[in-house]
Amino acid sequence: MTEFSARVALGESLTPVGHLRFTQAGPRQFSTFSYDPAWRENPRAFALQPDMPFDGGPFHTSGQSDTMRDALAGVFSDASPDSWGRRLLERAYGKNLSEFDYLTLSDDTCRQGALRFVDEAGAVIRGEAAEAVPRLIDLQTITGIARAYEQGKEISARDLQALAGAGGSGGARPKANVIDGEVLWLAKFTSVHDQQPIERVEVATLRLARACGIRTPEVRLELADTPFPVALLQRFDRRGSARIPYISARTALGKTGTDLGAYTEIVDFMRTASADPNADFRELYSRLVFTILVSNKDDHLKNHGFLYVGGGRWRLSPVFDVNPAPDRNPHLETAILEGGAHDRSIRLALDACDFFEIAEPDARRIIRDTAQRVSDGWREALRQVGVTGSLARDYEPAFLNTETEIALTL
Repeated sequence: MTEFSARVALGESLTPVGHLRFTQAGPRQFSTFSYDPAWRENPRAFALQPDMPFDGGPFHTSGQSDTMRDALAGVFSDASPDSWGRRLLERAYGKNLSEFDYLTLSDDTCRQGALRFVDEAGAVIRGEAAEAVPRLIDLQTITGIARAYEQGKEISARDLQALAGAGGSGGARPKANVIDGEVLWLAKFTSVHDQQPIERVEVATLRLARACGIRTPEVRLELADTPFPVALLQRFDRRGSARIPYISARTALGKTGTDLGAYTEIVDFMRTASADPNADFRELYSRLVFTILVSNKDDHLKNHGFLYVGGGRWRLSPVFDVNPAPDRNPHLETAILEGGAHDRSIRLALDACDFFEIAEPDARRIIRDTAQRVSDGWREALRQVGVTGSLARDYEPAFLNTETEIALTL
């Protein structure tokens, strides 16, 4: 049996929040989190996630085999690297890593949200990257390292650790955090395995979302004139050097294992926790409609998130990871209604408008306006990122399809 522990702190001030104890015993991993007494007395205290009230605890979580990631509570799992970052860490440090290892070997500067981890000596656990977070001007070098890794080429331990440390959280595609001045950006690389211009299209689709009135992070395309362009998204959980607490919708809803969840469950959470529920209901509904109309394949609960705004309240984060897929089955990762079908259906979205507290005439207007902007603007949005000709035609079914026709006639 192996045990690890860390003190949990918040933000640049390293305000003490609690204590995390992690245990690995054969095939089982489990952890316990307890709030610090000083946090309970702090007038600015808040629960790190809804099912861990700050006046409760200790809180126990466990995982094994296919649910190993549940060995950490959701808010800690949200701060851990996902598939791409985990593979890098395994290449750098070996395959027998615990969930605590994944969490603490990633770079402190890059972890999602505001949580930080401090060892018993009082030092911030920063990971073991050989260098600081890569600078934007080093982007071409970092993309080369990522390509070499994907191709199975030899990479120096220094380069591999640097890439692994900056890998960040979320998704299976190659990525790294880079810093430009004092601003942290997530760089999403073109994969050597890509058959489609995925990063170019993601930038175009996020710009299209913004044109539809949906909140997006700052986004741009770098190395656009090369075969391996990079999508750059500004980290929305940072404000200068300040870190903003973040939880995924999966954590907000207390989901574990393979539970998929539904948009109406997110609405239920926002009804009790949002600083402006009606605005967030409307924003989420617009995103649902947009997801359907651009054939987004990545709307699972880890790709919806919340930023803490004070007073025990949360707001929807800007939208992210919107990836049109013209050749995928027409299903949503997140169902529209709890217990309902996962069909990617405008009619189902319209029928569900009452659950979002949106009147049917308003819902019809949102759907029509979004469909008009998507159908009118998708081709130009792709052209601006260099996707034209047959490549654009390949994506046409993602933006113009039966659901578009239904939406335009509502």
